[in-house]
Amino acid sequence: MSIALQCAQRGRGAVEPNPMVGAVLVRDGVELARGWHKRFGFPHAEIEALSAATEAGRDAGGATMYVTLEPCCHSGKTPPCTDAMIEAGVARVVVAMEDPDRHVAGKGLAALREAGIEVVVGVLEAQARELLAAYVKLRTKGRPWVICKWAQTPEGCLALPPANGRWISGDEARAHVHQLRGLCDGVCVGIGTVLADDPLLTNRSGTGRSPHRVVLDSRLRLPTGSWLATSAEACPVIVATTTEAMTADLAKVGELRQLGVEVLDLSASPEGVDLGALLDELGRRQWTCLLVEGGAKVLRSFTHGRLADELVVFTSATRCEPAEGLPRFDVAEVLPELSPRLAEERRFGADVMRRFVVSA
Repeated sequence: MSIALQCAQRGRGAVEPNPMVGAVLVRDGVELARGWHKRFGFPHAEIEALSAATEAGRDAGGATMYVTLEPCCHSGKTPPCTDAMIEAGVARVVVAMEDPDRHVAGKGLAALREAGIEVVVGVLEAQARELLAAYVKLRTKGRPWVICKWAQTPEGCLALPPANGRWISGDEARAHVHQLRGLCDGVCVGIGTVLADDPLLTNRSGTGRSPHRVVLDSRLRLPTGSWLATSAEACPVIVATTTEAMTADLAKVGELRQLGVEVLDLSASPEGVDLGALLDELGRRQWTCLLVEGGAKVLRSFTHGRLADELVVFTSATRCEPAEGLPRFDVAEVLPELSPRLAEERRFGADVMRRFVVSA
């Protein structure tokens, strides 16, 4: 099962909104084949493992299949995996966890048992649930997994004085952020960040997907000449705003739409756009993961509103005396309130990255 979980991870960023799944076929303690779900719409892990066994001239009859998630029993983009496993003569199936998807939810296990296949459930379940946390949230709560990412100085500054340069973090850390963008459906920032920095927010790692760019803009201030607006045809941009703002400036709405920007009409909140309504809408679109990159007001809204599932914090070695006008958001501000678990700590050059997971 540990090998199957390692295989499953290889689909990250390519299979969503499907789950990452890995499978290993074994007979008498000897591995026959392995497989994983490689891309959305492609064969599932179980089919990949069975196909690999056939190509190698190995019969799956009487074998045990270890799979990280309950096999599907319904037709979607691909035929039911349970049918293929039964037809191949698999004798035993070991599953890490049941599938929370309402189309499966125990039905796949029941189909295997009805066919006379021995089924064991719960092997390395905790590891499987950690791997599939975003998928489980989408299927059970209808919202994407929210990752809040930022870079800060040891003092909690999110920006440096102009004389100190533009970047807090170094090249290695910024390269990792681009890879992270490539694993997400969208990158979200507030209009303050756009007006201050005019960012592009694309994935420039050369791997992974090109995420949508989402701007929280309750007063519809996105400049039509900004990098985001002028690049909307090449890479989608969503402006999340309010009915009041749209009604007040229909001409601006038309200009943005002419550029290819989607203007999303959402309910308002005291802080601006209703973030819960945004997450609900993104969940309806089957987004699995949203990366929130700031600024400080937006990060506080997500974290203090308990809408963040994960925190990715880069702390640089560059020290900066807090000064008037410099945005601040220290991770120490939210740790006592959220009590997240430190899941990972890595060094990127002179920067230290800490990844925290917030308990449900």
